[in-house]
Amino acid sequence: MNTQHFKYALEVEKTGSITQAAENLFMGQPNLSKSIKELEDNLGIVIFKRTSRGVVPTAKGKAFLKYAKNILSQIEEMQTVCKNDIPDLQTFNVCVPRGSYVSYAAMSFVASLDVSKPIDVNLGETTSIDGVNMVSDGLFHIGVIRYQTQYERYFCDFLREKGLQSETIWEFENLAAMSESHPLAKRELLSLSDFAPYTEITHGDCNVPYINVAQSENVSLSLSGKKVINLYEGTNQYSILSMVPGSFMWVSPTPEEILKRYSLVQKRCDAESHKYKDVLIYRDGSRLSYLDRKFLDKLYEVKNSVSFRCDR
Repeated sequence: MNTQHFKYALEVEKTGSITQAAENLFMGQPNLSKSIKELEDNLGIVIFKRTSRGVVPTAKGKAFLKYAKNILSQIEEMQTVCKNDIPDLQTFNVCVPRGSYVSYAAMSFVASLDVSKPIDVNLGETTSIDGVNMVSDGLFHIGVIRYQTQYERYFCDFLREKGLQSETIWEFENLAAMSESHPLAKRELLSLSDFAPYTEITHGDCNVPYINVAQSENVSLSLSGKKVINLYEGTNQYSILSMVPGSFMWVSPTPEEILKRYSLVQKRCDAESHKYKDVLIYRDGSRLSYLDRKFLDKLYEVKNSVSFRCDR
């Protein structure tokens, strides 16, 4: 039995769609359907059924997928043991929110590794839902996810469903980042109505578990939606803020080095619904490695520095 087919089945479960799973796996939809059918024939069960909500697991399919996830997790641990035979190998594996103080801490930590020794690093910037799925599936050892506190119960349920443990890192207030030349940059305290004439930069795929995007409140706090630039990565958000006149973005408190590099400022707003929480996640039964803990030390160091600056 091909364990690669296990990964295919888990991707179908995650997306609820053969088409989307095939796209995520960079393969043709007919080939993925054929692989799932071969897996079902080998097992002698039907793993998925089509419903009005998309492709969902059958009762036996759910049981199989749980075993498949455990098997892949054990294979990953076995591979880690083999890697440990390489003298002084520095292995680090984390997914984080995009363009945040967390990603800054992760990159700073990676930069501190001893380049004279072997390095095996996987660093991903992604959405919270994808982060949960990837840690649950064993693609990343640990992760940091971010959510609005008003949606906390949904994320807690989602983490329990995925068999993940969590620890709060920081609860904070989102700030408005903008160019030093922005018309609002000199104001002390802003209200949401002040932003109505300006262009909002936002991550376009920040969803909430179990809630349809149309049913949830706008995570980005945008008032009108008339001027919005949706990003699906974090690399260019600061460049766009510095280059697009009148643009702004709701972000976590940002390290001073980033603000200076792109000539940005951060401003408080009196909005009620922009409290966020950053949470460390990892699989049940897994143990944090030495480098995981060193990364957390760096993360708290960066968090404390931006927190101190915002409190002044």
